[in-house]
Parts: sequence; C-alpha cells; structure tokens
Amino acid sequence: MNITYEFVTGEKIEIEVNEDIAKISIEIEKKIYNNNQKESRRHNSIDSMEEAGFQFEDINNGIEVKVEEAEVTDEVKNAIKTLIPNQQDLIEKIFYKDMKIVDIAAYEGVTEAAIRSRLNKIYRKLKKILS
Repeated sequence: MNITYEFVTGEKIEIEVNEDIAKISIEIEKKIYNNNQKESRRHNSIDSMEEAGFQFEDINNGIEVKVEEAEVTDEVKNAIKTLIPNQQDLIEKIFYKDMKIVDIAAYEGVTEAAIRSRLNKIYRKLKKILS
C-alpha cells in the first residue's frame, strides 16, 4: 500500500509501506483531523462573530467610567468632611436621608429660607474645595 508523506517544506513523496503501517498512519490522520474539528467547533473568533452581526459591549469603557465615578465620589466625601458638623448633618439629611427642606425647617424650628441659605453657603464652600 502507498501513503503520501508531506515534508515541512511542502515537498510530497509517495512511500510504499506494508498494510499494518498504512492502517496506523490512516488512524493517526483521522485522529489529527477529528481533534482539529473539535478545536474549530469550540473556538470562535470575536472578529468572525462580529462579521456575522454579533455585538459585544466594550467592558473597558464601563470600567473607566466606574473608576472616574469612584474618584469623584471620594473627592466629594472628603470635601464634606471639611464642613463643620452642623453643615455635615444638613447634607446628610438632604442627600442621604432624603428629607425635604420643609421637614428640616419644621424640625429645627426655622424657616425654609434659612435652610436654603445654609445649603447655598455649603454649596459655595464645596464648590470652592472641589475646584
């Protein structure tokens, strides 16, 4: 029986071998072929999938945005820590406890305008710190 052997250089020669070696060679070729088929079925390139219409989210952009948001949040928290305790308490009531200005004014026994004035003073101070 004859088998074809291909060298790394691309040169092909035909060799005459006995039947046992030919069967082993054919079996090896089948296993190599089957393994290559398994690998190609399991792996898809992202480029070929995008060409087929699949869309993938770029997770790097999401990470960058989250890091930037975290940095800004840390800056704001640090700026709030520089306020006096009464100002920190007012910020906490407004932004963390979701209290209304009307309710805070009633609780403290002052006018809404007084609370708004305090908030404006706090905003100016925070703006100056964060600039």
